[in-house]
Order: sequence, then C-alpha cells, then structure tokens
Amino acid sequence: MSSKHLVIAVDGPSGSGKSSVSRAVAQALGVGFLDTGAMYRAVTWWCLEHGIDLADRQRVAEVARDLRLEMGTDPSHPSVRVGGREIEDDIRTTQVSEVVSKVATNTLVRPILQDLQRELVRRIASETGGVVAEGRDITTVVAPDADVRVLLTASVEARLRRRSTELHGEAGAAAVEATRDQIVRRDADDSTVSQFTEAAPGVHLVDTSELDFGQSVEALLGVVRAQAPDKVPA
Repeated sequence: MSSKHLVIAVDGPSGSGKSSVSRAVAQALGVGFLDTGAMYRAVTWWCLEHGIDLADRQRVAEVARDLRLEMGTDPSHPSVRVGGREIEDDIRTTQVSEVVSKVATNTLVRPILQDLQRELVRRIASETGGVVAEGRDITTVVAPDADVRVLLTASVEARLRRRSTELHGEAGAAAVEATRDQIVRRDADDSTVSQFTEAAPGVHLVDTSELDFGQSVEALLGVVRAQAPDKVPA
C-alpha cells in the first residue's frame, strides 16, 4: 500500500459506536469506509436464506469463500450487495443479529473474510485516498500496519443504552433488557476468537462512555490528526 494513503483501523465491542462514529470520521476526512462486521452478517443472511445450518462450519466457510459480495465504500450511504441484490437492511434484522456470532466465531470463515478485508482496505484506500475500516480484528490482524489504530470502547451500561435507543427508540429498563443479549452475549461469544476488550500495543484507547456522538467523532478525529498529521486532508 502506498504511503500516501491514510488507513484508519477501528475496533471495539458491540454498541461502542464504532460503526456510526467511523462513518462520520470517513465523511469528515473525505475517504472511503469499510464495515467489516457487515461481511459476517452477509454470510449469515445468505445461509439463513438458503437453509444452511450455521453449525456446519465447513459449509458456511464455503459460502464465505464463494459469496458474490460487494461492499459499498461511501460512508454517507453504506451498502452491501450479494449477487447484485442490496441487502443492507436484510442483514440488520434481529434474526441475523441473534445468530451472526455463529459465523463470526467460525475459525474457518474468519481467515477467508480477513483476506478479503485486507484486499478491500488496499483497494478503497487507493481509490479514495484513504479508508476508515471498522470491526473486530482490524487493529491487530487485518490492518496491524494502519496509520491509526483505535479501540473505541464504552461501558456496558452506555452501550446498552445506545443499542436500545437504536433498536427500540428508547432506553427504558425493558428495552435495555431486550437488547442485553445482543450486546453482552455476543461480545462474550466473539471474544473467544478476537481480542477487543483491551487495546493491543500501539492501539489508542478512546472511551466514549461519557461522550455524545459529536464528541465521540471529534475524539477519534483528534487521534487521527495527532497520529497521521501529514495524511489528514486539508
């Protein structure tokens, strides 16, 4: 990858804001965006659509390898296509969210998608002048040589409130409990194959527990400006 391309890698637990904050940072910098978690969701959706048992690790890995997956790179309009069909909304359903960890923890699937993610990071950076790539393993496995590596985190309570508001429109006790499984259980599952609870050496920790969305975006931009001042667009 040419040294002129700005590569920002953002990792973090569910509900930390890494997707929305990363999109906003990509927009602010005028670079491309890659949501790697959506790739696992796309494989999950395809398997559900075609009646493939997610416990069949080899078959799911074959799907990951053969899937005609197209990832949109515009942070203002994220898109995911499979075989030309737009599935951005389909992969965000509760049905997919409840079982995506079965694909994300499949150790036969992960290397396949990680190789594709490396390729996409290079291509997007080359085409747009930079990329903000977010998701599990980005800072340590997919792009350990990124210009900026950040672990975006928040307390469990903050993450539950945010995801509850996103899914249910409010963060009352009932809504929070309805969301707990997607946050706590999924993080516990994913942590068996990916380290995202503590910042690895060279990875900057940004805690957004007490920050609103705008402040979280500025916090990440501040790290980018400090770590890659020569590559930040004027």
